Amino acid sequence: VQLQASGGGSVQPGGSLRLSCEVSGFTLDGYAIGWFHETPGKEREGVSCIDDSDSTTYYTDSMKGQFTISIDKDKNTVYLQMDSLKPEDTAVYLCGTYCELQYSTTYFSKHYGMDYYGKGTLVTVSS
Repeated sequence: VQLQASGGGSVQPGGSLRLSCEVSGFTLDGYAIGWFHETPGKEREGVSCIDDSDSTTYYTDSMKGQFTISIDKDKNTVYLQMDSLKPEDTAVYLCGTYCELQYSTTYFSKHYGMDYYGKGTLVTVSS
């Protein structure tokens, strides 16, 4: 199983980026894929998840309305559209074959045996 995140870069506050997570060796059909971010000194944190088993999308409260997750099963790729970016969104973003995130008072977690994740892509938001 391999996951490759791409699409990161440097943008000014208010800008947009579209991240891609290309997955091989693992079908997205009926499974969930999560996007996470990592910043120095902090644990990896889930920011969004798409569960193809019931077509449900999840976002952390701070990302809801700002990020949009989508899936293209023909390309076995998951996307994260990031709009209205803020300096605090600066992080390495990576994707994994599992979901873990907190939204509202709910903690959502979905795993399928071994968790796989790939190298991330750096997003830098600064003026």
